[in-house]
Amino acid sequence: MTQHLPNQGVLEDQYDVIVVGSGAAGLSTAVRAAYQGLSVLVLEKTEVFGGTSAWSGGWLWIPRNPLAQRAGIQEPFDAPLTYVNSEMGDSCPDDRVLSFLEKGPEMVSFFEQETALRFIDGNGIPDFHTSNGHALGGRSVAAAPFDGRTLGDWKHVLRKPLSVISLWGMGIASGQDLKHFFNATRSVRSALYVAKRIGRHALDLLRYGRSTQLVNGNALVAALLKSAVDRGVYLQNHAKVSALHQQGGSVTGVDVTIHGQPKKIRARLGVVMAAGGFPHDPKRQNKLFPQRVGRQHFSAAPKSNTGDGLNMAELIGAKIRDDLDNPGAWSPVSLVPSKQGNIHFPHLIERAKPGIIAVLPNGKRFTSEADSYHDFMKALYAATPAGEEPHCWLIADHKAQRRWGLGWSRPFPFPTSVYERKGYLHRGTTVEDLARKIRVPETALAQTIKRFNRDAQLGHDKEFARGESPYNAIQGDPDNQPNSSLAPLEQAPFYAVRIVAGSLGTFAGIATNAQGQALSITGDPISGLFAVGNDMSSLFEGNYPSGGITLGPAMTFGYIIADVLKQQSVQPTADLSSSEEENHAVL
Repeated sequence: MTQHLPNQGVLEDQYDVIVVGSGAAGLSTAVRAAYQGLSVLVLEKTEVFGGTSAWSGGWLWIPRNPLAQRAGIQEPFDAPLTYVNSEMGDSCPDDRVLSFLEKGPEMVSFFEQETALRFIDGNGIPDFHTSNGHALGGRSVAAAPFDGRTLGDWKHVLRKPLSVISLWGMGIASGQDLKHFFNATRSVRSALYVAKRIGRHALDLLRYGRSTQLVNGNALVAALLKSAVDRGVYLQNHAKVSALHQQGGSVTGVDVTIHGQPKKIRARLGVVMAAGGFPHDPKRQNKLFPQRVGRQHFSAAPKSNTGDGLNMAELIGAKIRDDLDNPGAWSPVSLVPSKQGNIHFPHLIERAKPGIIAVLPNGKRFTSEADSYHDFMKALYAATPAGEEPHCWLIADHKAQRRWGLGWSRPFPFPTSVYERKGYLHRGTTVEDLARKIRVPETALAQTIKRFNRDAQLGHDKEFARGESPYNAIQGDPDNQPNSSLAPLEQAPFYAVRIVAGSLGTFAGIATNAQGQALSITGDPISGLFAVGNDMSSLFEGNYPSGGITLGPAMTFGYIIADVLKQQSVQPTADLSSSEEENHAVL
């Protein structure tokens, strides 16, 4: 059922700023620009606002952020810069990295003080790696839980949490919230907490048709959406942008189809591309993705993210980076069958839990399962013989599946039978029986599990040192000792879920400068065109140094771009109402 937007008045023919896309990157740009007194239009091609951000964990990597500083965690500017240099292998980083590290804390302060967005700290969350300059915490923040009822009617056009990783449409936050759900059958306190959450959710479904207990990326987008509405940003859904217009070498507006009706809208200062990259654009993936990622790609991003921003920018001469270390933010994904086609489940949590391992089609392990999702997939790609499609199996014993779940197959008290009938969860009465059912060599799998069990009982993974890095350790179960991530697979039956090549989004994007301006193939700024979020090429050259390195730069550059546009607004500009013929490129 199509939801109508609350009354915002009449859609104008001209705004100071047009933002294409409504994820955290686009909305942060819009909110800051509106705060600066600019008129702003956000165009979203789907019915709902929020993009990939609304399905994300809502974490931002912001070194030296105010929440860490208030907790007494102080570090010099050079510390995170050293870490980035170590990760990139480059002693002369992109100028955008310096802008990001400088402006990130300022951005967090602005949104804390001037908008509906509040943050919680990630002061105990370490960087992914122990490269020179790494930190054991203090560089992460996330959106605080948000009461969706404060959005009024706008809550109906906020993208809902991804169904397969929510509980009947209710998001569950990392940290204590998730811990209570895992412990609901083990602790009276946790059981009461969960009962209260589910009870409130049931009332929400009856009254609103969706959850209003918003957490993670859903809370982030909701707070930004509320702030945009409060600041008078015009928000338009069902708006498919098809062309950028240029006049005198400057981008001056867009062609857009709104509810099937074509319209031309001018931008006095500029157009900001925030359309979410190209996670569902097979043509560009075939061009930019290396052969090792396989012929098929299953991104967990919304299927509406089809590379529109990159395609339109490229048509007017913008450079699309094709030289990154990794053009995508790789993630293990499993395919959940549904009537509408497979839903892509991102495996971000359970891989590191005790009693779960990953094996190749040959029955052997290939990496520490507790490494980051990006590193896990890089290891899978490296271990897959040339010409074969990358895939592996996540395997758990009965105890682990009942405790942690395995992908879409939820833990106790949810029965495993429904997932088995759907063909998603494979079950074997013995390790050898499971191996036969998933067509993995029986002897190899039995030997792998025997070796792993021996190491797990000693608390030391001799093959891949799983659980021994700070990031590995925090991903496990702190109550499981001596190694939070290791426990033997002993209790039958045994279960397996197939993992395929996927991503959380893309890194290759529009080349930009330190002000977020799009660059041409000659390296010159394209006047009036900006890129942010996954439409902007990765600051870290396709490396993934820590959780939140997508949303952190996305919101920071949204903040930076808005300030650049404000500065331009006080400078003399061409009269965009002129009837002089404009050039445009149609998507």
